[in-house]
Amino acid sequence: MWGRKPTPTEETAPPPKRLREALRQVRVEAAERSSVVVDLRDAEVARLDALNEVLDPVFKEIPADVELFDRGLTHGDPARLWIDVVCFVAMARDKRTYRLVQETRNGRVVLAESADVEDIAEATTTYIARRLVERERALASDERNPGGGIAYDTGFRWRRRWPAIRTFVLGLFFGFAALLAALWMLASRG
Repeated sequence: MWGRKPTPTEETAPPPKRLREALRQVRVEAAERSSVVVDLRDAEVARLDALNEVLDPVFKEIPADVELFDRGLTHGDPARLWIDVVCFVAMARDKRTYRLVQETRNGRVVLAESADVEDIAEATTTYIARRLVERERALASDERNPGGGIAYDTGFRWRRRWPAIRTFVLGLFFGFAALLAALWMLASRG
């Protein structure tokens, strides 16, 4: 310390890194990690595209007048193969497992999950068939009411409204009578 000579290890220690060199090194590492992420996304999109090709014959069988399904591949994070507005196929975290997911009022529901393309294609075909049957049932229920919408019993609605109308008219009558009485009292004073 006071007058002590430095040891040889202290003399040969490398000088501290400069900030520029450290930043450059960190940027290189980040670029290497991002290239791996891009490769994983490309693989994910390729797997979904393969599933899309397997589903082509199924979508060709759907009648032309049915506009329920809007199939498309989005390259977001995560990539998704949309079946319709509320259902899509996405890859799980391991990037090897397909998930058929449906959006509901209570959140997302996983309808099927498998690493095999054929299993997910079969589950998607079943989902499409269920949606087509739901559509047929909805259209069949409209045949009973050709005007569309819900049929109401109009007689019942008027029966419920008469007491309210009667009360409103009586209120108008008594309010008008009270106004006339007040005006008559003011006129008799003056």
